[in-house]
Amino acid sequence: MNKLADDCFNQVEDLMTTARALEIMRQSIVTVTRDRLESVPLHQALGRILAEDVTAGLDAPPHDNSAVDGYALRHGDLAANGPTALSIQGRSAAGQPFERPLADGQTVRIFTGAVMPQGADTVVMQEDVSATAHAITLPPGLKLGANRRLRGEDTKRGDVVLQRGQRLRPQDLGLAASVGRGELTLYRRLRVGVFSTGDELAEPGAPGAPLPSGAVYDANRYILAALVRGLVAAVSDLGILPDNAAAVRDGLGAAAADHDLLLTSGGVSVGEGDHVRGAVEALGHLNFWKVAIKPGRPLALGQIGDAAFVGLPGNPVAAMVCYLRFARPLILGLAGASDLDPVLYRVTSGFDYEKKPGRREWLRARLEQGENGAPCAVLYRPQGSGIINSLVRTHGLVEIGEDVTKITAGEAVDFLPYDEVAT
Repeated sequence: MNKLADDCFNQVEDLMTTARALEIMRQSIVTVTRDRLESVPLHQALGRILAEDVTAGLDAPPHDNSAVDGYALRHGDLAANGPTALSIQGRSAAGQPFERPLADGQTVRIFTGAVMPQGADTVVMQEDVSATAHAITLPPGLKLGANRRLRGEDTKRGDVVLQRGQRLRPQDLGLAASVGRGELTLYRRLRVGVFSTGDELAEPGAPGAPLPSGAVYDANRYILAALVRGLVAAVSDLGILPDNAAAVRDGLGAAAADHDLLLTSGGVSVGEGDHVRGAVEALGHLNFWKVAIKPGRPLALGQIGDAAFVGLPGNPVAAMVCYLRFARPLILGLAGASDLDPVLYRVTSGFDYEKKPGRREWLRARLEQGENGAPCAVLYRPQGSGIINSLVRTHGLVEIGEDVTKITAGEAVDFLPYDEVAT
């Protein structure tokens, strides 16, 4: 007698592996914004993607300078075995350099960041000297070059300081500013249209009647649109498509004309009301449809006209997890980014877990400090793919590979923090 399946993820023989799905996706990526460039001021460039290398046009810092408040001197003037007295000839402050060369037996009062006087090669900290209005005395032992920052020690003229394809972080903007760049050439924002699908979905905040019987408020569109905006893409909220084949086909076809990527949730499984897959196949083509993952599985990648298409599962947790691991790198690649893969961190498992072989799973977990001080992943219970609280009350995802069937508390596991991929 055949046994009925009690696990909707049980049959993995005809499902694609995560690695294969990601490989197909990467092979499909073409930077659609490659000919759409714009020059953007630094203060508007955060999170955007560079369209050209940034080369330093000068040394940074542009001159030798002091790392401390103290006195600039010539190391050759110092006595080897006893104190040295030097006469103070002036001062060098940040933006107000001492303009004359330093002569034998002289020193200059200098402040952090100030230009080293000509001839000076060493700085003694003010705490290490005895000073009067006109002279200082310092003990022996000061090393040549102490407390001096060298010209170009951060960046040398001609260095490539930022590379095409980088997503710009605050520190990247600071580096560009340090070599004198006030604007950067960037790819224009990717245009992404976001749909939800399903007759059961209602718009939150709608005035009037209470939630209809059998309906749920649409959470997916708000999650996904926010995630896409975090990538500094231009997002169109295209609303909710009904469970009607013609409406789905017309909605996707119209949206494909003026977007680079269409992102849907729901409607890609095999139910009577699932019309998204058929619409994509009628309008374009699918690269893959089902992947051996949990949560997820009905995950589709395809093309409608010139627009890429990603169909995510309908359950909110599955939609977000599949977005983070599949849609996000696709969006970055289409937008011109070169670094697509998130960083996974090794943490200690605070739980026992068994799974079936052949599929990759992601478990929601929060991090706590373990007995040895190292971070420990503690599972949220329950792990249902419709439980949005499991995303809110946790810090990220424990990723378990296809070949792993058992996790034991205390062993190391891979952890993907939401903060690593939510922007």
